[in-house]
Amino acid sequence: MTGGTSVRIDPMDSSSTRRRATRAKLYEAAVTLIAEQGFSATTVDEIAERAGVAKGTVYYNFKSKTELFEELLRHGVALLTASLRTAAEETAARGGSRVAALDAMIRAGLVFIDRYPAFTQLYVAELWRTNRAWNSTLLVVRQEAVAVVEGVLRDGVEAGELSDEIDVQLTAAALVGMVLVAALDWKAFQSERSLDDVHAALSLLLHGRVGGGR
Repeated sequence: MTGGTSVRIDPMDSSSTRRRATRAKLYEAAVTLIAEQGFSATTVDEIAERAGVAKGTVYYNFKSKTELFEELLRHGVALLTASLRTAAEETAARGGSRVAALDAMIRAGLVFIDRYPAFTQLYVAELWRTNRAWNSTLLVVRQEAVAVVEGVLRDGVEAGELSDEIDVQLTAAALVGMVLVAALDWKAFQSERSLDDVHAALSLLLHGRVGGGR
């Protein structure tokens, strides 16, 4: 036997990395175009051109434009869900309260929307459509994001930090909706405001201090 350790490079790793990079470019191109001109008006040719790839590359990665859009929704909401979960976990690791975790999640949501405004605009618009092929997928990924907030609320109620009168499911949906709608209004109509300004305003709502309480 010979000494030493050999390192074997798996060609599949390199292939997977390239495919992820290609898909990321296609997601970015698709979300920008569809946000600008709508799903029906956007063609595969345009997506390929915007992404800087051949049309065949789109069909190599996705069977159709519909599948690409469905995967785009999964990908984008998964990123949002991960950012919310990380914010909650980091707050807990520092010994913060559940309210502090919710506040951190609000900020994480704003940071995500600030980074991906076109995706957020598209996602919110699609939530209210009922005739799309991807409706069931959209409902699933929406629930994944809301469930992270539900978990923090439920833990807060069980720990006595939050009122047991809270409707966890509805409150979680309201908090997520508040962030999405307020952030879209910020980006569209109040872009002169900083992220810190918007977070501070939503934080007041979270802490119930809009009515003047302390």
